[in-house]
This record gives sequence, C-alpha cells and structure tokens, in this order.
Amino acid sequence: MPNKAVLMMSRRLLLTGASALTVAGCGDLLGLGPGELPQLYTFKPVMPAPTPGVPVSWALAVAIPNAGADLDSTRLALTRGTDTMDYYAKAAWPDRLPLLVQSALVAAFQDSGRVPAVAREQDALRADYLLTTDIRDFTAHYADPDGAPTITVTIVAQMASAHGRKVQASLTASQSAPASANSVAAAAEAYDAAFGAVLSQILNWALALPPPPPAPLP
Repeated sequence: MPNKAVLMMSRRLLLTGASALTVAGCGDLLGLGPGELPQLYTFKPVMPAPTPGVPVSWALAVAIPNAGADLDSTRLALTRGTDTMDYYAKAAWPDRLPLLVQSALVAAFQDSGRVPAVAREQDALRADYLLTTDIRDFTAHYADPDGAPTITVTIVAQMASAHGRKVQASLTASQSAPASANSVAAAAEAYDAAFGAVLSQILNWALALPPPPPAPLP
C-alpha cells in the first residue's frame, strides 16, 4: 500500500524522487518485482509570470484532457525511434497523466489571479467558458539510446462556450526541452520546462479571448 505521504501528495505537483530511471520495453512496462512499488515522479511546471492585464469577466471550467491509450496512463512514456513507444521502468506518475494535466491547468488559471472562478468540469461550476484539451505528446524522445532525451509536450486546446459547447477559439501549444543528462533529475527539469512553457502559452492565449456570446434566451 502507498504510504501516507504519497496519499497526501499535493495536486500542485511537487517533484518527488531522485533515483535513476532505467528503460523497460512494452512487455515489462514497470519492471517491478513481486510486492515492489514504483517510484512516483511528478512535475512542478516552471512558468513565467502571465501577461499583465485586468481580470476577465468570465468563469472557466476545465475538462479532463483527452489522450491516446499510450499517454492516458500512470506510466512515463518514451520513444527510441519514430514508431516505437516504451516506458521507464520502476517509475510512475501518482495519477493518470490527463488528471495531472487538468489539475495543473486549473492551478495555472487560479494562480494568475485574473479569472474570478475556475474549477474542474466535474465540479459543476456555473461556467461561461469550457476549456477542452488533447494531449498529443508528453514523451521523452531518445535520438541516441545512451544519450540524454529531449522532452516534448504538445497540447491542443479549445475554448468553447459552456452553453451550447460551440468552439470559439483553438490553439496548438508545443514546447521541447533537452535534458542536460541521461538521468531522472535532468529529465524532470526538462519536463518542468517544457510543460511550464505549454501551460504559459495556453494561459496567455485564453486570457486574451473576449467573453463568450451570451446564452440564448429560453
């Protein structure tokens, strides 16, 4: 069973752990022995301050991101070629990646101080906008099996009116960050940098949007 500290891990995504990761193939996804628990790794996105501006007049709900089966997982994905997906051994996210990304998006909008109300879609907030996202890439890419990876994060975002779900704007946010070494500490820093830049792109784009059209009268 996970210990109490793991169960109380903050949704603010504090980085944990510093042991080395080893690569496992798809046939042995986590490389764990009987009764052995994976080391949990999360990320603390490094974000610049949001673009200054006055508070917006709309409330926001953030949907759970969509992701393919290879990324909708607690496993840390990597590629060693153009068409081969593998996973780091003995390592895992503390929750499914889409749920962690959703929490990070909510936190980014809350921390900006410019959105009067923001929550997860499942919290049933009376929102004006609904932010939907699709995680296209969240992977460590290895050009050289013995070299340091490059982390790439790509997220497609759409802002839709909460009433009627009509898409008002869309954005593809993408960032790559090279790890300084083939180690978990270096990879974690690269995840923080790439994901933080993508969060910043989505935040500043959304905050520049006009209010959604009013809901039609009944």
